[in-house]
Amino acid sequence: MRIVVVDDHPVVRDGVAAMLSSTPDLEVVGQAASGPEAVDLAAALDPDVVVMDLRMPGGSGVDAVRAMGRRGLRAAALVLTTYDTDSDTVAAIEAGAAGYLLKDSPPETLVAAVRATAAGETVLSPSVASRLASHVRSPARTASLSAREREVLVLVARGMANRTIAKELFVSEATVKTHLSHVFDKLGASDRAAAVAAGYELGILG
Repeated sequence: MRIVVVDDHPVVRDGVAAMLSSTPDLEVVGQAASGPEAVDLAAALDPDVVVMDLRMPGGSGVDAVRAMGRRGLRAAALVLTTYDTDSDTVAAIEAGAAGYLLKDSPPETLVAAVRATAAGETVLSPSVASRLASHVRSPARTASLSAREREVLVLVARGMANRTIAKELFVSEATVKTHLSHVFDKLGASDRAAAVAAGYELGILG
């Protein structure tokens, strides 16, 4: 597996690169000190995984992950940072990072995470997973639904079809479909059942 290591601190960057290179199936093919440099290297070298720091003076890791996605690069991003605040973790995952580890993780954990990321899996340190779960369950997510969207979700939970909901709310069926589409997007749901499940989990449906 080909890897690019990104960190603005040379000692940290070299240390991570040396540790990964000592593993037989991992090869560090490049190093970068900023987000923009990381994107250019990922485009030029086509690595399997980019091990990405978040906060760097020359350009953030979040921006780099987002840019990699926009450019359609194949490499998966594994964040390796000292920061586990909500703003950092959520921003990185929403930008498209495949994993998020803290720098105090044991070497074997990082190696396993790199392999898992290359295989298309999502890797999160326990504290980060806990923060993301809290974010998903936060009141802010429930408040993002409009009053009418909540009404539609409640009626969906009662088993009503779109046509029946339209009659109940005195709107067109197309309007109901639009509201449902917004509900799916806001709750991260792919279908009606997932939306109802999320609604119960978030307290929207009681």
